[in-house]
Amino acid sequence: MNIVPYSDSIEEYLKCDNVIDYDNETVAELSDALFQKAEDELRFIRNAYEFVRDHILHSADIGEDKITCTASEVLDDGHGICFAKSHLLAALLRCKSVPAGFCYQKLILDDETAPVLIYHGLNGVCSRDCQKWFRLDARGNKEGVNTQFSVETEQLAFAVRPEMGEEDDFIVYPDPDTLVLEKLKKYGTRTELWNDLPVELAYKRKREAVRL
Repeated sequence: MNIVPYSDSIEEYLKCDNVIDYDNETVAELSDALFQKAEDELRFIRNAYEFVRDHILHSADIGEDKITCTASEVLDDGHGICFAKSHLLAALLRCKSVPAGFCYQKLILDDETAPVLIYHGLNGVCSRDCQKWFRLDARGNKEGVNTQFSVETEQLAFAVRPEMGEEDDFIVYPDPDTLVLEKLKKYGTRTELWNDLPVELAYKRKREAVRL
């Protein structure tokens, strides 16, 4: 397994924008607090990851119908779906100059009740301490889901099953996928979104167009 960045510019993985808004005072203050508790960079990454995993609840797990998207929204409301939680984790890390981006997996939503392939979002992080990119999944643990911090051996929320049509993508993208953001912004409730979850990535379209 080789985790690779989409862009050669590390600055692309440090930028602040209207979604990864670590210039927000509340986000910056949290990043500072997590950083102050860490003895080194890897400990800070772990602190930020475990905060988002454990203290920001997954909207579906708690039956919350509001959609959050930006890092500050997720932090203020205390919940988000996988994509939204990845936005907050990236913001917390970038605030302290730790390169962070976005990874995606195509997974079956539910084998029994919703056997459709949709995208799941997680993060790619670059640690200068160990000179490598690795993936972290801050989706949040529940029965059947046990994500953990690990640099060497991934422990993500879901195992990809190629025989079921599921796909893994080991590329770390610098920005949240535009088609994913469109879905998050299009609907007023998570109930509506759940009927039209992302099934395509703009990044994948670009890569396929280049190959043609």
